[in-house]
Amino acid sequence: MAQTMRPTIAGSLLATDHKRHLLQDALLAVTLVLGATAFITAQFHSLHLISSWTGLLGIITGASGQFISETTRERFGLILGLGASAFGFFLGMSQGGLFGGLIG
Repeated sequence: MAQTMRPTIAGSLLATDHKRHLLQDALLAVTLVLGATAFITAQFHSLHLISSWTGLLGIITGASGQFISETTRERFGLILGLGASAFGFFLGMSQGGLFGGLIG
């Protein structure tokens, strides 16, 4: 019955190895924030510069986080952030791009 006496680790939802992953969690948080920012600002035509740049940065951080992620929780959050970042990036690109029509 030693199994019932083990303490549960707080915040280990879907963290299957019960270890701390500081770099992966930081990339997860950054990707989610950039993805949310890109997704929200993509809804406004005048904010296409913000949505395209934050989307691009979110795609880069999310992809690098996927390479080093170790748990299901990290991968799940990174995929959500990547999807939101890609949506914001592509919509921002269709509305004016990274440089806002300054080139050309």
